[in-house]
Formats: sequence, structure tokens, C-alpha cells
Amino acid sequence: MNVKRLFLGLIMLVGLAEVDAAGYDVGNVSASISLKVPGNDAVCYGLSLQKLPGVDNGYQMLAANKLPVKIVQTVVENGNKERITVTLTATEDVYFSYGEQIKTSYRHDDCLFYMPGFWYRRNLRSPQQAPSFHTSDSWLVREDRLSTPLTAIFDEKSKKSMSVIRIDKFGDEALTTHKEGEVILSGKTSIGYTGFENVSGEAVLSFGFPYKEMPKTYIRKLTLAPPVEAFQFLRKGESMSITWEISEREATDFSECIQRTWEYSYDTNKPQPVNTPYTPEKMKEVMTNFFVESYVGDTPTHYYSGVELRTATCDNTDVAEVGFVGRTLLNAFNALEYGEQNGRADLVSNANSVFDTYQANGFSKGGFFNEVVHYKRNSVEAVHSIRRQSEGVYAILHYLNYERSKGRKHLDWEKKVRVMLDIFLRLQNQDGSFPRKFRDDFSIVDKSGGSTPSATLPLILGYKYFKDKRYLASAKKTVDYLEKELISKADYFSSTLDANCEDKEASLYAASAAYYLALVTKGAEQEHYAALAKKATYFALSWYYTWDVPFAQGQMLGDLGLKTRGWGNVSVENNHIDVFVFEFADVLNWLSKRYDEKRFADFAQVISTSMRQLLPLKGHLCGIAKVGYYPEVVQHTNWDYGKNGKGFYNDIFAPGWTVASLWELFSPGRAEHYLLK
Repeated sequence: MNVKRLFLGLIMLVGLAEVDAAGYDVGNVSASISLKVPGNDAVCYGLSLQKLPGVDNGYQMLAANKLPVKIVQTVVENGNKERITVTLTATEDVYFSYGEQIKTSYRHDDCLFYMPGFWYRRNLRSPQQAPSFHTSDSWLVREDRLSTPLTAIFDEKSKKSMSVIRIDKFGDEALTTHKEGEVILSGKTSIGYTGFENVSGEAVLSFGFPYKEMPKTYIRKLTLAPPVEAFQFLRKGESMSITWEISEREATDFSECIQRTWEYSYDTNKPQPVNTPYTPEKMKEVMTNFFVESYVGDTPTHYYSGVELRTATCDNTDVAEVGFVGRTLLNAFNALEYGEQNGRADLVSNANSVFDTYQANGFSKGGFFNEVVHYKRNSVEAVHSIRRQSEGVYAILHYLNYERSKGRKHLDWEKKVRVMLDIFLRLQNQDGSFPRKFRDDFSIVDKSGGSTPSATLPLILGYKYFKDKRYLASAKKTVDYLEKELISKADYFSSTLDANCEDKEASLYAASAAYYLALVTKGAEQEHYAALAKKATYFALSWYYTWDVPFAQGQMLGDLGLKTRGWGNVSVENNHIDVFVFEFADVLNWLSKRYDEKRFADFAQVISTSMRQLLPLKGHLCGIAKVGYYPEVVQHTNWDYGKNGKGFYNDIFAPGWTVASLWELFSPGRAEHYLLK
């Protein structure tokens, strides 16, 4: 369906105006405006279109009643895109909420839906307590929830996709006293809404300004709240314009739809590197304070306290965690390598003590890492996860490889790692997947295969280190599973351990897993793995912001001047941004060279520069009590983890993984150095 015909077919919600333009495809687009008098319920007015004489593609939008606001719309065609600008001019003081709907002609039941960094397919991996088709088949959300302020609908039958993206300067945000119902904003906002709706069985793109959220708003983890509709004040004589762009594209499947839409989003927003005063070297220098102050050396396993800390104090806790949010062993390797390179004997000594005590006291009877130990509570988490186990083995193999390069051997560690890798072979399912969670006796707690790619990395590192082809064969089986169940189905889920939903980390780990296999294979086999890495990469990229979310004055992140471009949303359940990147920039740079795709390398630079912004320094602590303890739960939209809300952090955070992630970002080429040297 031609987009131009859609806009030329603008009609009102109630009644039909006389429009002097033969050939208009009447019935595809509707518009309305709601006006609110403080203390009264808002009243919604359907709008019709009337051609403006002497103005190309210009229309006045009229209601059956005279309104205290004049509304003019222009439509400009550019190939397969139509840019629509709505200008509102108040003839009296007015509080308004404006919206449009575009019919796609697609059957709703034939469609998959995409709102970047928030909605994939039908969000059926997500529980009923989070936004998903389990709750409703129609959703409108505020634009700052999304990594690009865009909604796309993909029709699996016709292989066509239609999207709407907001095209504006996003400089303003306003505080509100309420988060549900009809809300009058305290000032100006730039944030509108976007989404999709089922209208009599037809898929419809919906968008408008200012924001609204329906049928529910998502205020914190697994907490849906009543809908909200915001009203912007426009003073008599003032005007404002809002612009959207509608585009169509063909795609063979949902994966290609994501790829083409991400490319379009990137080309439209053109995110640029963020100017910060911090070089990678400076970032590392400052973050070493985390290695110093978080070190705990009076427990059976020494560790870096990076879990369950309070932002207000950053005092050490009793939790020692191998992987996931603690990343103790990877931090130990980073501290050791940096300490020896820079003459920091304190870092070297502490790191070696972490490795030595974990080798002696860090394992279960079954040969697994004790993933999470609560020393004051005298408890060890009984349930293991393939992700934490894998991240632990990954760190130890980097440590052993480094030590070997220095002429130092650790036979006891090598023996334990061999035992663990052999356990991996036993734990692996016939289809190549790994259960997400299990016990020491190999009984399965969570059979979901979404975390499988986390095991691929240590298996390939183990193959290279021990020259054992069994581990390579196992790694290939994991990617066979990923290709069949995740990548080919465009269904990336349940990699993060504190949620059951669509998430960034599943696609990021899948891309990294295929990248690792591409590094150790050749010819057609390498090309196959490279292609899989590329396909998964577009999904991972879709979680990263291509625009800068506005904040209100008084919201700390805005006052600090945070630019959100380059930061990644986390998951459907956990709707905040963070610095989870680890080796993903290496994947992007490698794919950029292999496929001559400049966007990948350019966006890797955006990510690298943007993630330096919140470095806590003396006199510039960015809301964190200690230097170098990089923040984690960065709350950028109307959502919180339990405390503080937009523009602030949750009161509890886990800098163990944030420091480890940024350290790997600023240590480029690790995998290639390890596997190709």
C-alpha cells in the first residue's frame, strides 16, 4: 500500500469532511485531539481534513465544534517515505493531547511487532505482569522507553513492513505529580507516544503528542499500572510543530525487518560519538579504585564486593559472586594484567589471592563453581546457572593463558578447568543447548536454552588452550542450536538471570558465540558463522539508543548532561539502560571489516564514547559514593527498580559487572589475540 495514499486518505474519527481532491484513498488515517480543562475530564474531538488553498500538501484539521486551537498538517513525500508535520496554534490557553492512527491493511493476527529495545514479535516470552500479548494485543508507550522512537509492524503474509518514527529535536521534559490517569505536565516536554493497535482485526500504527500509555503503563519490574495520558499546555498565540515519518519496506522475515529498520533508524538519527574528557586509559585508571576498595580478603574465597551495594555508601557486602553481576574472577584478571603493566603491586597481590583462594575453596562437591556465596549468612546458592559457570571458566582461561605467556604454570587450576569443561560436555543436551539453571547433581531447575551462547565462549577458549577438539565440537553444537531455535526464529530470550523475557543479552551473547566460532574456522564454515553473527548483531544493536532521551531539570541524569545514545536497554522486564557491552564492540568492528558495513564500526565508537559519561571522580561523583564505582541501573524513563525513578539510579547496584564490562570495552581484541595468536 502506498504511504502517500494513506495520508491523502486522512479522515475524521466522527463524520467526513468535504475534501476537494479526487482519488484520495479515504479511510486509512484518522486523527483526534483531546482538550482538558483543569479539574474536568478531557473531551476528545474527531478531526477531518480540508485542503488549504495555495499550499501544496497542506491541510487544515477541523472538528465538528470550533476548537481553541488551529491545527495544520503538511505531508511531504520522499520515495517510500512520507514526512508529516502537525502545527498547533492556540487561539486560547489550552491543554491538549493529539493523536493519529494509520491503518496498514495487514491482518493483525498475521503481524509481528517491533518497538526497539522494548517489544519484539508479540513479547510472548515476557510474563503477564510485563507488557506482552498475554495482557493485550494493542500497546501505546511513551517514546523514551524505546531505543529509537519508532514502531514497526511486519506482515508475515505479504512480507511487508510499515513504520512510524518521530523526527524532532528532543530537548524538553517536564515533571508530573501523577503517573496515571489524565496528567497535566508541569512544563514543556518533547516526549510523545507510539505503538500499535488492533482495530477490527486490522493492524494500526498509532502515534501522537504528548505521551500516553495504554492499556497499561509499566512503572517497575513486573508491575503494570493504570493507563496515563499527558496534556501539554499551549498559551494563547503560541505554536508548536511535531513531525513523524512513515515508511514502508519489504522483508523476507522478521530478522530482515529488524535489520532494515535498524539501518533506517540509524541513518535517520545519525548518532555521533559523545565528547567526553575520558580516554580509555583514564577510565581504567579511575576504575582501579574499585579493585582497591571493594577487595575483601578475610573470607575463605577472597573477592571484589560488587553486588548488592548501596549507591549512597558503596560499603562492601558479604556477597561473593563469580559471574553475572559480580564478575569477581574477570575483575581479578583485569586487575592482575593492569597491575603488572603499570607497576601496581597492590592490584597484583589482591588478584592473585582471589585466584588462589577460589582454586582452593571456590568449588562445589560436584565440581562447579560456588557461584554466589553469602558469607555473613553462611549460605551458598544451591542452584547453578550455565551463565555464571561459563563466565567463571571464561575468566580463568584468560588468566591461565596470560600466565602461560609469562612462563607461569598453574596445574591445579588447569585440572579444575578441564573437569569443568568435561562437566559441560555432560550437561549439554543432544540438541546442543544447555539448561539455564541446574543443581550440583545435574538435576534441571530451568531447562530453557536461552543462556546457551554463554557456554560457547569458554568452550572455544578451552579448545584453544587445551587443544581438545571435543570442546570445539561442543561449541559448534551450541551454535547449531542457536541457529535453529534463536537466530532463525528471531527469538532471543532469557539470557539474563533475573528475568524471563526477551532481552538484549541473549542476542549479544549469540552474536559473540558465532563470532568466536568464525575466528577459529575457515572458508565456507567461517562464512556461515560470520553470517549468523551478523544476523544476531542487528537484534543486539536494536537495544542500543540511537537518540538522546530528554530529562527534566531536577532529574540528576539530565542535570549531569547524560546523552543516552549508545547505551543499551536491558530487557522487557527491566526497562532501564546500562553499560552491558563487554566484547560486543569487537564483534561490531570485526563484522564492519568483513562486510564493509561502516555503520557497525561507527556505532561501536558511539557506544565506546557514550559509556564513559558517568565515571565517578572526586568532585564529580555522578550520584555514586566512591570513585570508579561505575553506576548500573540507569533509569531513563518512567520506570524504576523500586527506588527513585527517571533520571536517577536505584538505591542498590552491582558495580562488579559494570567495571568488568567497561574494562573489556577498553581492552579491544582480546578474543582475536587469544584465538589467533
